[in-house]
Amino acid sequence: MIQIPKKIIFLTFCFLTGCDSPGNKKLNQDPESIDNPTFKRLEYHVYPLEESIEVNADWEKSPWTSIQAINIENQMGDDPKFRPRTEVKMAYNADNIFVIFKVDDRFVRSVIEEANGPVYGDACVEFFFAPDALQPLKYFNLEVNCGGTPLMHYVTKPREEFYKLKSNELDQLEIVHSMPDVVDPEMVEPVTWTLAYRIPLVMLEGIVKIDRPGPGVSWRANFYKTANTNSNPHYFTWSPVEFPKPNFHLPEYFGTIVFH
Repeated sequence: MIQIPKKIIFLTFCFLTGCDSPGNKKLNQDPESIDNPTFKRLEYHVYPLEESIEVNADWEKSPWTSIQAINIENQMGDDPKFRPRTEVKMAYNADNIFVIFKVDDRFVRSVIEEANGPVYGDACVEFFFAPDALQPLKYFNLEVNCGGTPLMHYVTKPREEFYKLKSNELDQLEIVHSMPDVVDPEMVEPVTWTLAYRIPLVMLEGIVKIDRPGPGVSWRANFYKTANTNSNPHYFTWSPVEFPKPNFHLPEYFGTIVFH
């Protein structure tokens, strides 16, 4: 019997599966580049505002009333006892990105007040986006709890390599919210809360090259709703993520934002 060296077997296995080197994790791969017929990349079409706006968290107030919403409804992880209903809208102008979330929620708790603290444990909404078409796996993650406290990084390697935005950079965000700064103890009863913000494009450009929004431009992105330090932990996404446990840092599963 011919004995095939173990090294050759390993290299053949890596060629077929995409693994890196012994002991390393399998490299992230774009689902469109592998045999993954179940993955369908979602699109959200975003339109410019005719004029500058005052940022507000009123879902029923202009300009939000004329903007299409999308749902954050794809579950990751175990079934929560209550499924929040989360919608998001997005618009832009020459200088800014505008986003608003509306959440029909229960079991709301929010205690983090320090910027770049672990806001993802609170009732939290998140926007991850890759603003350079040539770097679709490098992205900003903007996570804001319902009390308006942000966390924002620019990630070059998920969970390993990232730039944490400084306070003078975070201060350029304009964030408004309907809930108090702190919600504690937990609100068990039903509540609808909203949160909106303005992201200046010059803030992003001070960190990395971006493709400025406009006709013909698209970004890879995903939106999330989560809470994991309350009595109803949950993880929901806009663009579906095919992974065995909750993990939002998988840019290969981002959807596409198409600017008009």
